[in-house]
Amino acid sequence: MSGHFHDIPEVPRDAALEQLGVDVIRGLAMDAPRAANAGHPGTAMALAPLAHVLFTRVLRHDPSEPHWPDRDRFVLSNGHASILLYAMLYLTGYGLTLDDLRAFRQWGSLTPGHPEAGHTVGVEVTTGPLGQGFANGVGLGIAERWLRSRFSPEVCDHHTYVIAGDGCLEEGISHEAASLAGHLRLGRLVYIYDDNHISIDGPTELAYTDNVPERFAAYGWGVENLGEAANDVDVLEAALLRARADEDRPSLVIVRSHIGYPSPELTDTAKAHGDPFPPEEIRRTKALLGLPPDEAFWVPDAVLDLYRACIPRGQAFRAAWEARFAGWTGDRARWDAAQAGRGLAGWADKLPVFTPDDGPMATRQAIKAALDATSEVLPGLVVGSADLTGNTGMAVEGFVAQSAERPDGALVHYGVREHAMGAVLTGLAMHGGVLPVGGTFFVFSDYMRGAVRVAALSQAHAVYSWTHDSVGLGEDGPTHQPVEQLAAMRAMPGLRVIRPADANETAQAWRLAVELDGPTALVLSRQKLPVLEATARLAPEGVPRGGYVLAEPASFSTGPDGSTGPDGQRDLDVVLIGTGSEVALCLAAADLLSAAGVATRVVSLPSWELFADQEEPYRRQVLPDGVPRLAVEAASSFGWERYADAVVAVDRFGASAPGERVLAELGFTPEHVASRARALLSQAADQ
Repeated sequence: MSGHFHDIPEVPRDAALEQLGVDVIRGLAMDAPRAANAGHPGTAMALAPLAHVLFTRVLRHDPSEPHWPDRDRFVLSNGHASILLYAMLYLTGYGLTLDDLRAFRQWGSLTPGHPEAGHTVGVEVTTGPLGQGFANGVGLGIAERWLRSRFSPEVCDHHTYVIAGDGCLEEGISHEAASLAGHLRLGRLVYIYDDNHISIDGPTELAYTDNVPERFAAYGWGVENLGEAANDVDVLEAALLRARADEDRPSLVIVRSHIGYPSPELTDTAKAHGDPFPPEEIRRTKALLGLPPDEAFWVPDAVLDLYRACIPRGQAFRAAWEARFAGWTGDRARWDAAQAGRGLAGWADKLPVFTPDDGPMATRQAIKAALDATSEVLPGLVVGSADLTGNTGMAVEGFVAQSAERPDGALVHYGVREHAMGAVLTGLAMHGGVLPVGGTFFVFSDYMRGAVRVAALSQAHAVYSWTHDSVGLGEDGPTHQPVEQLAAMRAMPGLRVIRPADANETAQAWRLAVELDGPTALVLSRQKLPVLEATARLAPEGVPRGGYVLAEPASFSTGPDGSTGPDGQRDLDVVLIGTGSEVALCLAAADLLSAAGVATRVVSLPSWELFADQEEPYRRQVLPDGVPRLAVEAASSFGWERYADAVVAVDRFGASAPGERVLAELGFTPEHVASRARALLSQAADQ
């Protein structure tokens, strides 16, 4: 990589001035939590020399253009030390101000308690839940290597740096992610382990005595233990550059630091971890550092000038990349589409359209058909699964497995690592250039939930293919039959959940997952479902609206205001609302009801979130006021009160038996749905 850059200006190396800069960072790390009366000063104080080295000597970044594609990525996995990152973003010129630091952890500020991507410029991924950033970094590394292999080093050629602490390494997700990175021999990943031996409860030895170097060596990482080098900027720099040079495996640099250093009373104490320093201790510590003891947020001009020298340095890095990109003869249309996470122009024309003669087809099979049909026109598409590639529709035709030998492979075998897969997907998405899709059984979305929540918070453009979506999966029994997961995922802000009724709805759901921002959960069936008569015509408009009328009783009309029948005279008796596999069941029940003279509408409601986004007149037109509504869904009834008067649902765990038997025993038959509809009508008549 060094061959790409010539005459890059360096940040001045004046030892005394650099030491003052490090100490100013420590002062800010004390002042901001004190002003907020909340926060974590100790780790930021201990890691100030490391942050100085990273931002001024190692990272190839441009504060004046933070989003240029070939920048190095930096992740602060132990996000509670956020003031360290905010201090560096202010000092090096990313747009934060001293007033932003003074507003640390306050309402509406750009400096929240933990870093949030998309909220604060310069934050690559949202960290806070320990271990998430560690696994995000693996996704960033996979994305870089994949893009470099697909598009050439001329346009993608950078590294990922991650700082992680004891808590990150204790969380199980780090074990999964580190194992995957080692297996893939993922070079250009440089992780720094802040080994400070302190947790909230006290010494880490209360619960944690792992041999970290041997653990990571066993994963296949390169490991260098620097020992007591946390304050030696030259030793830190040399180690990071050695790790950066390792192209064949991820690297872990271990630094023994002392939390709260150099506080006379709080160094190496648990109190330095999560509590602001008392004012008197701040004064004593600043006096030791040679800072004005009674002046908060003190940054002398010489220090600010030192760090702002990162701007011309970064601009030179970016200019070198822009020159390479200008001379690159690759496919610009594919590069642009990949960077946007979208398809080539007209890509959706490749989506398959199904007829009833193509069925029955499980929606997990339909997502594979949609992926197969569109993969060539989605240049950033990378799919994968947690050991369930064929089961979840991720076995895309023509895709080869990602590996050290095939870094261009667009199929990632995550193994039985759902926790890590979720966070790696977020890292892939947040890197840019990749449209990631990951599959597992819906019940195991529970393992992914923490990562999905962070993806929703950061609006990462990731797609989840969650299959085997109900008790209808059958013999594996209640341990594998999702019941409460739909309600739980619908409760998550920022996550778009789509449970398509058939193959045509699935194809349209895939279109939305590609074209809309943020994460999308596709909730898909194991069992085969009929291709419904009207979806080829209605789904392209109906699925984007989240819900639509799929079937009406004979000689029935709906007015624009939601009124029904001629001149507003109501001749609609009941509305059946279904999602996923239960839509076909609603249609069968509607036939029974219609034969008995009950005018029945069937509504497919694949996405509550998309339906809620529609204007009220449309929602009233689909679900008119005053008409009894019965929802039918093979999952928990929780939440359905917003749309239905009654629900045929599963408010218990399932059972081990063939899927059709389980569904029948739990009331998912046309006869039972029709009976419940008649009971609802009778109840309405009595009121």
